[in-house]
Amino acid sequence: MDEKASPGRLSERERPWVMRTYAGHSSATASNALFRRNLAKGQTGLSVAFDLPTQTGYDPDHELAAGEVGRVGVPVAHLGDMRALFDGIPLAEMNTSMTINAPAMWLLALYGTVGAEQGAELARCAGTTQNDIIKEYLSRGTYIFPPAASLRLTADVIAYTLREMPRWNPVNICSYHLQEAGATPVQEVGFALATAVAVLDAVRDAGQVPTERMGDVVARISFFVNSGVRFVEEIAKMRAFGALWDEITRERYGVTDPKQRRFRYGVQVNSLGLTEAQPENNIQRIVLEMLGVTLSRDARARAVQLPAWNEALGLPRPWDQQWSLRMQQVLAYESDLLEYPDLFAGSHVMTALVDGIVTGARAELDKVLEMGGVVAAVETGYLKSALVGSLAERRRRLEVGTDVVVGVNRFTETEPSPLTAAGAEAIEQVDPAVEAAAVASVREWRSGRDGAAVDAALDRLRADAATTANLMPATLACVRAEVTTGEWAGALRQVFGEYRAPTGLAGAPIGVSGGSGLAAVRERVATTARELGSGRLRLLVGKPGLDGHSNGAEQIAVRARDAGFEVIYQGIRLTAGQIVAAAVEEDVDLVGLSVLSGSHLDAVPAVLDGLRAAGRGDLPVVVGGIIPPGDAETLRAAGVARVFTPKDFALTDIIDDLVTVVRSANGL
Repeated sequence: MDEKASPGRLSERERPWVMRTYAGHSSATASNALFRRNLAKGQTGLSVAFDLPTQTGYDPDHELAAGEVGRVGVPVAHLGDMRALFDGIPLAEMNTSMTINAPAMWLLALYGTVGAEQGAELARCAGTTQNDIIKEYLSRGTYIFPPAASLRLTADVIAYTLREMPRWNPVNICSYHLQEAGATPVQEVGFALATAVAVLDAVRDAGQVPTERMGDVVARISFFVNSGVRFVEEIAKMRAFGALWDEITRERYGVTDPKQRRFRYGVQVNSLGLTEAQPENNIQRIVLEMLGVTLSRDARARAVQLPAWNEALGLPRPWDQQWSLRMQQVLAYESDLLEYPDLFAGSHVMTALVDGIVTGARAELDKVLEMGGVVAAVETGYLKSALVGSLAERRRRLEVGTDVVVGVNRFTETEPSPLTAAGAEAIEQVDPAVEAAAVASVREWRSGRDGAAVDAALDRLRADAATTANLMPATLACVRAEVTTGEWAGALRQVFGEYRAPTGLAGAPIGVSGGSGLAAVRERVATTARELGSGRLRLLVGKPGLDGHSNGAEQIAVRARDAGFEVIYQGIRLTAGQIVAAAVEEDVDLVGLSVLSGSHLDAVPAVLDGLRAAGRGDLPVVVGGIIPPGDAETLRAAGVARVFTPKDFALTDIIDDLVTVVRSANGL
C-alpha cells in the first residue's frame, strides 16, 4: 500500500505555518541586513522588534531614551528610518508582523507609506500590528495614553484597514505577556478574551463599521499567545481558546460564518522560561513549547517565532536565530506531523482538560464583564493584582521545589557549557555608537524639512484627536510632512494625557510569597529597624528608563513587603532624577533598581551620580536584571552593593541579602 494513502492520513500534506524570527536591533540599516539574511535561510515572514523609545513614542534624543536606543529592537523615528528598514524588501510579497502597541497607528502609517512608495497595492499587503494595549498596562509596560483613548486608536486602525488594507490584521490580542506576568491558563484565556470583547465593542460602538461588516472585523482579529513547557496543557489551552472565541463571536456579535469565527493566532514560545543557568537546556524547552502549538491540527498556530537559546543571556546572534528557525523547519519538513488530521480528536484526557479551561475562563470573562469590562478591570487594579498574586504563587512553588526547573532548582551540577565558553561573544553586542548616530540622524531629519508643514500636520492631529474623527488620515498627513515618532506621540499626549497604570501591589494577597525561611528574615528586618531607631526599614524599588517589564520588580516588592519592609514602588518609566527625588523625600534605607532591557550601564550610574549630588552617596543601591558578568563587575566598581541576575531565583534569600546590605551600610 502507498504509505501516503494509508488510513488515517490526510489526502494532501498541509502547508506549514508562517515561520518568523523576531528580529531588529541597532539601526534600520543593520536590521534590514538581518532581515535579508533570515529570508535567504527560508524564513517565510518578517517579525519586527522595535526599540523601547519607538514603542513608547519617544525620539532617540529624548531624556528617557538614553541607553535604550537600538538595544531591544530597531529605532524608527521617521519615514526615512522605515524606508531604510524595508529597503529592497517587496512589502506586497511579504507577511510582516510588527510588535508595536501604543504607536501602532503611527508605525502602520509609516509602513503603508513605504509600501505605496514601492508601488505596492495596499490591498495586497499582509501582516499584523500587535496593537493590544491592555496587556501593556498589565505586564509589558509600553503604554502611553489612558485605556479609553488607546482603545479609540485601536478601533480607528481597525476601521481604516477594513477599508484600505483588508488582508492586514489590525490587532493582535496578546495573551503572551499575561502568561509571563503570572497568568494561569484559565486567566490567560479569560483575560485575553475580555480584551478582545473590549476591542470589538469599541469598534461596534464607534459607528465607523456597519453592523453587517462585523463578521469581516472578527475575521481579521488575530491573537498572539505564549506556549510554556507544559505542552499538553498548552494544547488544551489553545483548543479552549478556539471554542470560546467561536462561542463569543457567534452569540455576542452575531457572526454566522464559521470561517470568520475561526480562532487565528501566532505564537512565540516562552522567552521568560529560558534560563541563564545551563542555557543549553533552553533548546529542548523551545522544542517542547513549539509542540504545544503545532501538534493539534484543529488548534494549530498560523505563525510561529521561536526565541534563541541564549535570550536569557542577552541579544541573540544571527546564528542563534538560525538555530531556532531550523527547529521549525525540521518539524515542518522532516517529520510527518503535517500528514495527519487532528491527533487529539476523541481523546478523553484532552476533552476533560479543555472543558476545565473553558469553564474557568468563561467565569473569569464573566467576572470582568460584570465589573464593566476590561478597562474598568485595569483601572481598578483587579487584573494586575490577580496576575501579581498568581506570579507570587508560581515563584513560591519554584522556591520550595514543587515546580522543577532543571539546572536552576534541581540537577544543578553541571559541566562548563561550550556554548558560553566565548563569554561576551556568545551574544550579539550593540555598538554604543548606535545611539549617538540615531540622535544625530533624527536631528538632521528635523533640520531638513518644512517646519510649517510639520506644524500644520500636528495641529490637524491635535484638532482631530479632540473630536471623534478617525485619526488615521491625520496620522498619514503627519507621515507625509516628515513628523517624527516623538512628535506624533507628543501631540496626542497633549490631548489624551499620559497614564500611570496600577502596580497591583496593594491588591496582592499578603503572605502568599515566602516559605519556611521568611520568618527568620522578617525577624532580621525588625531587629535592624530597631537598631537603626526607625519604625520600619524602607525600600525604594525603581524602574529607570523605558524598560516596562516589571514582573521581577513587583515580586521583589511583594516579598520585601511580606518580610516587613515598607516598600515604595512608583511603577515604571522613571528618570534618574525622579528616582533620586523619591529616595531623598521618602528617606529610604535602600534603593533597588530593576533593568531588564540591557541599559544598566547607562541607567544605574545616572542614579548613583544623582544620589551623590543630592548628598546621599551613602545610600546603598542594588541592581537586578539581565546583566553579563563583566557588566556586573563594572556596576560594583561604580558603587553598586549587589547585582542580582535571573539565576538568583530564591526571592527570600535576596531579601535576606538586602537586610545584610542595609546593616553593612550602617555599620551594624
